[in-house]
Amino acid sequence: MQEAKIEYTIEEIIAKMKRNNKRTDSKLILKAYNFAKKSHGEQLRKSGEPYIIHPLQVAYILAELGLDDNTICAALLHDVVEDTEITHQNLINEFNLEVAEMVDGVTKLSKLNYESVEEEQVENYRKMFLAMGKDIRVIMIKLADRLHNMRTLKYLTRDRQIANAKETMELYAPLANRLGIYSLKWELEDLAFKYLYPEEYREIVEGIDKKREERLEFIDKIQDQIIEELKKQKIEAEISGRAKHLYSIYRKMKRDNYTIDQIYDLFALRIIVNSVKDCYSALGVVHELYNPMPGRFKDYIAVPKPNMYQSLHTTLIGERGTPFEVQIRTWDMHRIAEYGIAAHWAYKEASFLGGKKANVQVAEDKLAWLRETLEWQKDMQDPQEFLNTLKTELFEDEVYVFTPKGDIKVLPRSSTPIDYAYSIHAEIGHHMTGCKINSKMMPIITKLHNGDIVEVITSDKAKGPSRDWLKFIKSSTAKNKINAWFKKNLRDENIEKGKDLIEKEIKRIGMEHSEIFRPEFVQGAINRYKFNSVEDMYASVGFGAISSGKVITKILEEYRKVHQEENVEQKLEELNKERVSIKSSKSGIVVKGIDNCLVKLSKCCNPVPGDNIVGYITRGRGVSVHRADCKNLKDLFFDEDNRMIDVYWHSEKEAAYNVDIEVFANDRSRLLSDIITQISTLKTKLIAVSSRANKERIAITEITVEVENLEELNNVLKNIRKIDSVYEVKRKK
Repeated sequence: MQEAKIEYTIEEIIAKMKRNNKRTDSKLILKAYNFAKKSHGEQLRKSGEPYIIHPLQVAYILAELGLDDNTICAALLHDVVEDTEITHQNLINEFNLEVAEMVDGVTKLSKLNYESVEEEQVENYRKMFLAMGKDIRVIMIKLADRLHNMRTLKYLTRDRQIANAKETMELYAPLANRLGIYSLKWELEDLAFKYLYPEEYREIVEGIDKKREERLEFIDKIQDQIIEELKKQKIEAEISGRAKHLYSIYRKMKRDNYTIDQIYDLFALRIIVNSVKDCYSALGVVHELYNPMPGRFKDYIAVPKPNMYQSLHTTLIGERGTPFEVQIRTWDMHRIAEYGIAAHWAYKEASFLGGKKANVQVAEDKLAWLRETLEWQKDMQDPQEFLNTLKTELFEDEVYVFTPKGDIKVLPRSSTPIDYAYSIHAEIGHHMTGCKINSKMMPIITKLHNGDIVEVITSDKAKGPSRDWLKFIKSSTAKNKINAWFKKNLRDENIEKGKDLIEKEIKRIGMEHSEIFRPEFVQGAINRYKFNSVEDMYASVGFGAISSGKVITKILEEYRKVHQEENVEQKLEELNKERVSIKSSKSGIVVKGIDNCLVKLSKCCNPVPGDNIVGYITRGRGVSVHRADCKNLKDLFFDEDNRMIDVYWHSEKEAAYNVDIEVFANDRSRLLSDIITQISTLKTKLIAVSSRANKERIAITEITVEVENLEELNNVLKNIRKIDSVYEVKRKK
């Protein structure tokens, strides 16, 4: 893939803007450029170039998409708050609130303390999506920023290349796809592919180059035949041939287990006509000329994709049985296919701020998925759960089903009739008792397929949704509405349960409720997790959206700001000494109120002394002990028998605990030896070790060590991170 030009001047940006809009405010854009250049001063990029080159290229990418003056200014200024002394208020004073808010939307959070790098990353995503909900242009700037960073990725170390490429493939390319901006999507995917799978990338590039002339000759011949026939039918059209994008070829090779030589439709023809009527006429022409492949025709004009994409797709059989693809669309469809949601600025000068112009409603309709995403993320406190759900939302393919009246409903693939019911209305879902699929009674958890006709059966006597439905549904719409029902209808119950869980957590750490649960300390947790009130906090804990351990940890932070930390630790130590008379299990665990109880450390999370822990009474196997942040714990909270029990580490019990660790590093000689030597130096017992290297020459080493407590484990993790070539070390969950 040929690298794009990466150095554009401010003059070229302004010229590009004026071609799209003659009313461009050149003075404002030049002012933003000079302000950014002065603010960044002598800062350099990893390439050694002046830093100002980066915001210039980001601005040019957005100018190509036809974005407005304020967005270009925000692009030029997008790093000044994060990387210089400039403040949000400075930008308001110098420019306007609109520009300042966009810059703030792409600025990373840096002033809060997070429990992990993952939590910090997720909170940055959350902030970006909230800003995106207010003004979609925020994500446009972020996508352009990521694209230029990917174009210059060669200047970073191999571990950073992999991390950035992986994030691009998992988050930013799907986001560009969701917004219909294929001009960005394809390049982001191909660049990420280049760094994630360098060998496969090279093979495809070489394979395409080897037979390029032969394939181009094949496409040119077909192109001439179609042009001649379209002229006979008096259909005005522009036809172009294009090579398929490298990552799409790679995915097809993986899916069908093909080599590059077995894939013939590496090139596709695009026919652009003046009207929808001409689209179908052109389709008739190509189907007359060549035999269509069964099952390979898609009508995205009649049923557009949720990202606004419209085209007719058909795969045909050419000479010697060689297949090739044809896409047929109008000029308006083509602009939307290339620029997606940005087409509303480029060609209709629409704004997404404050409902100012006519196309706001169009944008709102096409961004329904974003509003749903913002709804469910509000209550999701677990970083990994948020990230996994976000990626699922972005990647999800669609299934098209019909109402009994023939209306089309677009749902995520593998959706159920429950998802369908909630897509119609929340009350339909809440009162659902059964369903018919293609006129046949079926279970409500049946997976839907394209073309299914779905009918929902409801009853006024239905008491509401079941928690079990959450295990089967796929759409965030359904999840959000079911969770909202439980939060509203069981709010009092959730508040009481939350109070009880927080009370248990306070007792577990050995402190008095009246001492720690003061308004000035509780407010810190309310602010940190964005609760509206103490009752909301209780309800969220009771509902399972956040653990009581996390809430109390934050309250303790506020408590320590008022009291000297050593006094707090001394108090806790004294309280622990009072517990010495209590019998602990062989595992070093004390179960409150029970002596000589069988205790088992759960293997799903492998808790060690220092971890916040929770006990769960199993049937016939004693008490199972989990870390408070264990991913399996949420399901146990909903157990109707309420078999949770207070447990804590016996402070004077010395025991050994096995912990599994994963180490990711750039592969090199003696790497495994250095890891083992480092562990040996720490005098930590090594139980097991295995190592492997993948095609990208990333070494993945799995280690099991024996430690006495969390402090020793953290020391092991910290020292392994210091080893040359190691870029990530984490405890297996």
